[in-house]
Amino acid sequence: MKFIGEQAEARKPFFTYVALTQPHLPTEPNPAFKGKTGNGDWADMLAEMDSNVGQILDVVDNAGARNNTIIIFTSDNGPEFIQPWDGWAGPWRGQYFTALEGGIRVPFMIRWPNRIEAGRESNDIVHGVDIFATLARFGGAKVPNDRPFDSIDQSDFILRKTEKSAREGFPIWCDDRLQAVKWRNWKLHFYRQDTMFDPPVRNPMPTIYNLFTDPREEKPAVDSWVVGPVLKIVADFENSVKTHPLILMGTPDPYQPVNAQ
Repeated sequence: MKFIGEQAEARKPFFTYVALTQPHLPTEPNPAFKGKTGNGDWADMLAEMDSNVGQILDVVDNAGARNNTIIIFTSDNGPEFIQPWDGWAGPWRGQYFTALEGGIRVPFMIRWPNRIEAGRESNDIVHGVDIFATLARFGGAKVPNDRPFDSIDQSDFILRKTEKSAREGFPIWCDDRLQAVKWRNWKLHFYRQDTMFDPPVRNPMPTIYNLFTDPREEKPAVDSWVVGPVLKIVADFENSVKTHPLILMGTPDPYQPVNAQ
């Protein structure tokens, strides 16, 4: 808060990354919030996090920097798995260190007054890596073109110059395994792994799930036509590797892990 205030007062551009640790295990609220909600440590932690975020928003507003400051609130993965600190992934199944929707799907909120429409909601796919290229565009910077680059500029989508995301899918890596690929509302799994403690088991054949009709990814679908778009995502990755062999060497074969050099 002190840094933001000083930078705004000096009219200097600033970038602040705040990694709130409260949702991570052990989910222990600050003593100032212990017992505040009457609903246990988890609820107290949420109240603490909400208060901390509110203080950051307030200092931006009080510094007169509201209208030219982009604020993003998001997470890097789904909920914890270990009790009593486990979270909830809503209708989806899984937690972090899995390829299930509960492990990879997170909320994303962005505020930029007078530039980004308030109250707009979308279920289109935006990947965490897209933030780099998008913020670079907002800040007038250029992204590198001499290396494999996963980030996609989503500025037109966020500014509502288009109604659709610039991304339709992405590969999902767990450790060094291409574990699954998501395309639109389908997911193709090469391995089965229900929790972070389960060993990954290679499927005899890839399984396809329709996330609209089966958000918990429990009943494989027969939508075999989905394999075509999924393999295009894999092929695009392979072409990137071939274009820059000195940076990333290997193969995107889901059963043959890529070795980063």
